[in-house]
Amino acid sequence: MLKGFKDFIFRGNVVELAVAVIIGGAFGAIVKSLVEDVFTPLIGMLVGKPDFSSIVIGADAEGKGGIMLGNFLNATISFLLVALAVYLFIVLPLKRYQESQKAKAAAAAAPAAPPEPSEEVKLLREIRDSLKK
Repeated sequence: MLKGFKDFIFRGNVVELAVAVIIGGAFGAIVKSLVEDVFTPLIGMLVGKPDFSSIVIGADAEGKGGIMLGNFLNATISFLLVALAVYLFIVLPLKRYQESQKAKAAAAAAPAAPPEPSEEVKLLREIRDSLKK
């Protein structure tokens, strides 16, 4: 039983997945900081106020109830900014790297031109062709 568990834990897929989850969590903090500390203030400079949570539709006089449209807008904008950051800083560079690796592999896999025949081979071919005539 322990051998089976050990085999399961040390399989490549499990270890790779564990590393991916840990790195993903750490990278999530970076992306969150990029969105909250860089992108959101930039939007605030352009629009005036980056927080839309005060937008409520149909609230009573005390501000209770109603549809919290502002919170939805904040969540939507945050999602779009996170998606943009992931695309710009992960997807595009990874895509470029993969294309360069494919180009290198294709260049390496292309058959090399046959080597130039030696002078002896050239001379023998000339003699052969002369004898055929």
